[in-house]
Amino acid sequence: MRVTAGGVPVLVGQPVSSGGIKPVSVAVSPFGLVYVANSGTGGSNYTGFRLSFSGTLTPVPGSTYTVPDGSGLGDVFFNAFGNHLIGTRTGTSLIDSFVVLPGGRLLAAKGSPFTGQGLGQLGAEFSPASPSELFVSNAHNGTGLGTVSAYRDSFFGQLSSIGSSPYADGQTAPCWVEISHDGKYLFTVNTGSGNISSYSINPDGSLAPIGSTPISGGGADIDARLSPDGRYLLVDGSGMHFVSVFVVSGGNLTEVPSSPTPLPAGVTSSAGIVNT
Repeated sequence: MRVTAGGVPVLVGQPVSSGGIKPVSVAVSPFGLVYVANSGTGGSNYTGFRLSFSGTLTPVPGSTYTVPDGSGLGDVFFNAFGNHLIGTRTGTSLIDSFVVLPGGRLLAAKGSPFTGQGLGQLGAEFSPASPSELFVSNAHNGTGLGTVSAYRDSFFGQLSSIGSSPYADGQTAPCWVEISHDGKYLFTVNTGSGNISSYSINPDGSLAPIGSTPISGGGADIDARLSPDGRYLLVDGSGMHFVSVFVVSGGNLTEVPSSPTPLPAGVTSSAGIVNT
């Protein structure tokens, strides 16, 4: 889709096959490389594309990396340099780690997939300030047992634990994670608890819990994204058909008086949110 000057998205060309079945997540590198996580039975994989200046997508030959059916792929994410890619296997609690080769194909790191620090690895994000620091949510540990893991991503893609990772938030089902633009704070949406947990990120990449902020009318809240200026955090309340907005002050969140905002008429569900 191309976003017009008036903010209205318009279709560019025709839809392109995702290269698999049930695409659930899309990652775009700073250099126009796109990878899709396909999670469906009979076509579960990561597949790459080139994004042109005109907005068209062209498959990268030989880029498909197949994973076993039932892996339940969750998030797929590039680091800030676009030379490493991470994918989460929520269904089997594993983390795929790849080095991106010059032609756009993937090279699995030695030891990949790595066993997660808990159950149900889902959301993942590299620190924008320290691209070797990776943070992954562990969503399926059970009621009140949610955690976020911190890893060091080596030059060759091996993952090693940072500090006393994983770090508990005392909530249920932390899903997607979002990191402040300066790399100092991490936010995770607890789908099962209807709130957002905040952590400060120490200089060594370890996490220190700050607390949890309730979401008005929260229920089945999923994705979260910061505004381009980092002043606001927007949360997709897909289960309740609204978007919640919070003012960000360091690691503290305050929901704005007008929040939540209902989705437009006719929109019955949503599962992701992106700010331009």
